[in-house]
Order: sequence, then C-alpha cells, then structure tokens
Amino acid sequence: MVVGIDEVGRGSWAGPVTVAAVVPGDEHLPGVRDSKLLTSAEREVAARKVRGWARGIGVGHSTHSECDELGMTEALRRAAGRALCELSAQGFEPDRIVLDGKHDYLAMPGTVRTIVKADQTVLSVAAASVVAKVTRDALMAAEAEHFPAYGFESNRGYPAPLHKCALAGYGPTSIHRRSWIFMDYCVWGGIPRFERVPRLFAC
Repeated sequence: MVVGIDEVGRGSWAGPVTVAAVVPGDEHLPGVRDSKLLTSAEREVAARKVRGWARGIGVGHSTHSECDELGMTEALRRAAGRALCELSAQGFEPDRIVLDGKHDYLAMPGTVRTIVKADQTVLSVAAASVVAKVTRDALMAAEAEHFPAYGFESNRGYPAPLHKCALAGYGPTSIHRRSWIFMDYCVWGGIPRFERVPRLFAC
C-alpha cells in the first residue's frame, strides 16, 4: 500500500497548513500535475478527477495557532497525521509513503521515501498536491469574507502586494501567524507578536 503526500500553505502568512494523502487508483490518470503548474480552473477539474480515481483520500490541517505554537515541522507532522487518520478510517494503512521534498517531517524513516519534486514525477503526490491546494484555497476564500481588505480569496494568505498593504494599514488579523518574521515590520495595532517558547520535554 503506497500513499502519496503533499502539503500547501507552508509559506503563507495566514491560515492553516494543509496536507493531503492519496492512495492511487489502478489506472493512469491524465491531466493531473503539480498544482503549481495548473490554473485555478484546471485545478478544480483535476481535483474532481482525483476524487473519482483515487482509492482513498485523507486531508488534514494545522491551524495558524498550531503553526505559531508548534513550529512548521511539527504543524506539518500533525496535519499529515490527521490526513493519514482519515485514510485509516477508510481502511488504508500505508506500507510506504512518498513525500514531496527532501525533509521527512513525518519522522518515519522506515516508511517514508522523500523525493524532490515528487509532485512533478509521482502521480499520487501530484494528486495530493491538487487536493491539498483546492481544499485550502476554499478555506481561505471563506476567510476572505471576514477580512475583505486582505485579498485572501486571491492570494490565499501569501505575501502578495494587496496583502502587504492591508497589513501595513490595519495590522494582522486573527488568522495571521504571529511568530512569522513579517510581524517585525508590520503595524501591530496593539496585538503582540507571538513568541514561541522552546519545549524542553515532550508531553
């Protein structure tokens, strides 16, 4: 049982980080590539194809607060764990996991194989990248209704010009990651930057 995993939102300044895990179908699936190489409309079509093709799909999130409190590596690990729990509930327990990139944030060396640009070379990982991107984009579009000045419906929390202008004028929202370095240069409006305290002992 091989599962492809990819994440989206690691470099965003706001909102969650999202991880998708996909158990591939038996047939080749044309038209699915790394989500960054597809337009928004193409991603929506590809996501529908993936959901009809994959044997199993799990999606997990770590909130902006978890990104602040735990750091990105642990936030990714928790989001991936939640995605894998969804697969487990569907009856899928991976023997091998293909993870995009060079860092095994799952800390499962006997199970995980990391591949740089796997989202461009491994179909299950490309499928996971599409599902993760479409899912998180929808979450950020919903948040845009609450914070209209920041343009989250288009920039998804990444540091686009409109987003930066809104930060300069209004300061961070309740979904911004306040331990990120951009907070050093932003109008806080009385909101303190989050300072993460290193944990000396595991709970």
